[in-house]
Amino acid sequence: MAGKKGQKKRFWSDEEKVSICAQTCAPGVSVAQVARRYAMNTNLIHKLLRDPKFAPDPEIIEGEVAETPCFLPVEIVDRTPAKDTASTTDTKPPQSAIEIDIAGGHQLRIVGSYDPEALARLIRGLST
Repeated sequence: MAGKKGQKKRFWSDEEKVSICAQTCAPGVSVAQVARRYAMNTNLIHKLLRDPKFAPDPEIIEGEVAETPCFLPVEIVDRTPAKDTASTTDTKPPQSAIEIDIAGGHQLRIVGSYDPEALARLIRGLST
């Protein structure tokens, strides 16, 4: 990366270039997403992909993607509601709540009933 004051060009090592090119071959990942992740221009990634030194071998990438299981990190936390002795005449049934922390820093809190299909689409949209 930039080392001297005022230096605008960034330096990417060969290992970083290979890693960046390999990330573009993951299913559901676009070149633009990888470019945003590394704050670089998509044209540079396309240029790297044309270079046989950095371009990933399609057969190797396809084999790795097919064999690699895809898991989402899930943490189940038991939160028992605090019992309030003063409000014993509360007739409202307790509501269920789901809290989801997505890798991109987004947090979802769903209270009450929900449509699982719509929730799945929302999570997929936020995690890209």
